[in-house]
Amino acid sequence: AWTTGLTASVTITNTGATAVNGWALTFTLPTGQRVTNGWNAQVSPASGAVTARNVSYNAAIAPNASVDFGFQATHEGGTGRPSSFALNGVACSVS
Repeated sequence: AWTTGLTASVTITNTGATAVNGWALTFTLPTGQRVTNGWNAQVSPASGAVTARNVSYNAAIAPNASVDFGFQATHEGGTGRPSSFALNGVACSVS
C-alpha cells in the first residue's frame, strides 16, 4: 500500500477432489477502495461487492492446484482486505 493506492495478490487453491472449470470469486472491498486495474482475472465492478472471473487461460483449476490474480486499487486511507470470499457461491477459507 502507499498513500492513495494498493496492490493485492490473490491465490485460489482447489482443495476439492474434482477440477473447477470456470470460476468467479466474490468479495466486498472495504469502503473507499476502488479497483483501477487487474491481471489474470476480469474484475468488476470497481468498488463494493466485486466479482473476479477467470480469463481464457486460467479457467480450470485441477485438484490441489492454484491460480493467481491481482489488482491495483485506489483507497481513501483504508487498506484492509475483504473479510470473506466465495468461489462459485461457496464460502472460502482464508489463509
